[in-house]
Amino acid sequence: MFFDKLADLGRISLIGVLTYLLLIAVLRMSGKRTLAKMNAFDLVVTVALGSTLATILLSTDVSFTEGAAALVLLVVLQFAATWLSVRWSPLREALKSAPTLLVRDGELLVDAMRRQRVTDNEIYQAVRSQGIGDLGAVAAVVLETDGTFSVISEQQAGARSALWDVDAARPRNEPAAESA
Repeated sequence: MFFDKLADLGRISLIGVLTYLLLIAVLRMSGKRTLAKMNAFDLVVTVALGSTLATILLSTDVSFTEGAAALVLLVVLQFAATWLSVRWSPLREALKSAPTLLVRDGELLVDAMRRQRVTDNEIYQAVRSQGIGDLGAVAAVVLETDGTFSVISEQQAGARSALWDVDAARPRNEPAAESA
């Protein structure tokens, strides 16, 4: 009723411990970027890792070595993709979305909010969470590539150089900053 054979529980326990240790080692070797806040690309890799881990644990058709090779392959591919995306902008653009400006100088950018499926209530909550009570005191709200909101007050905006990778935030006469 609860299990077929005691040996199956022993296999799952042993494979579970070995796979867990392998996953920790591989993720540690791959660097902090693998464990950072997720964008869509990172989410896909994480789901694939979870699916592979479940298959290793529960399927007797997949050996530990085959599963370990699959886990290592996924992490190596993720590492290679992020390494290449830092060095080649077309790949970076294909893998990651750009940040989106949702509020400029206290004004909601309704078209951008609709495209990103963000409500005004979500904007207000993000502004309030920064201790700001007046939308007019906000220089910018940016929907970041990982889905979080960055709120920049007018008081802290300065020259707004941190917004230059956000197209709608860049002054009209300024070219886009080239990233390495």
